[in-house]
Amino acid sequence: MPISPEHQAEIDALRSAPQSTLRAVAPGMEQHLYRAAPVLDHGFVRVIDYMGDDAAICQAARVSYGRGTKSVQNDEGLIRYLMRHWHSTPFEMCEIKLHVKLPVFVARQWIRHRTANVNEYSARYSILDREFYIPAEGDLAAQSVVNNQGRGGTLEGEEAARVLEILKADSNRCYDNYEAMISQDGQDGLARELARMNLPANIYTQWYWKVDLHNLFHFLRLRADAHAQYEIRVYADAICAMVADWVPAAYRAFEDYRLGGATLSGRALECVRKMLAGEEVTQETSGMSKGEWREFQATLNG
Repeated sequence: MPISPEHQAEIDALRSAPQSTLRAVAPGMEQHLYRAAPVLDHGFVRVIDYMGDDAAICQAARVSYGRGTKSVQNDEGLIRYLMRHWHSTPFEMCEIKLHVKLPVFVARQWIRHRTANVNEYSARYSILDREFYIPAEGDLAAQSVVNNQGRGGTLEGEEAARVLEILKADSNRCYDNYEAMISQDGQDGLARELARMNLPANIYTQWYWKVDLHNLFHFLRLRADAHAQYEIRVYADAICAMVADWVPAAYRAFEDYRLGGATLSGRALECVRKMLAGEEVTQETSGMSKGEWREFQATLNG
């Protein structure tokens, strides 16, 4: 169950008491505010607060760039110009604060994005719940033979069942021992800050994560990509849906130039020019390594 009764009661109470404000609001984001979007088997993402909208991006850009933006005829055109030319600071005028419930191993990937403010649930002071991420059978995959970071074919039948049983049994055994170590029934009980080291990386944690739109777009560009690990990509996809409603013009530009676009090296661009001129280009004549050439071909072929 992704949403606990306590969290649902908090959400219901907050949504039942709207407040008037003079600050700019984004109607699309107001529909997401406090609602929890379920992710994986026990996780969720919910918007706690936000600041700014598409107009805030344009307002900041026009202050910063002044007369240089007068040729841009409308706000969306300006936003696309900013995105196209990598002018990032106007996007930093928008911020979002999220409450995220996620497996610890996903959190360790996520925290590598060091341009946010984070406050995580503390297992030093509190006892973690018996909630573990157990993949669906269709998400169990073998190691990729071409990418050390990726997945290969899906595990099936007896092998998939065996792996799932190991994951479930190990998770529960570790938690049983965790409870036994911290128990004060007839013993002093091990300190929580020490007992937590025995918990598996698939146990769920929670945090508040606040980030500006520029750095959020950077996170989404990497984590909503088809090559990102599935377990973090589904969180990025849920956030993308929220951002699309929050700053629709900025998100359309991001989707076009970042998610749907590609960056070419100087060598790759030269190869494209030769191809357009009718020349035959091979990996051997391109000046690229085999890995670069494979990625270049994948970019061209979609």
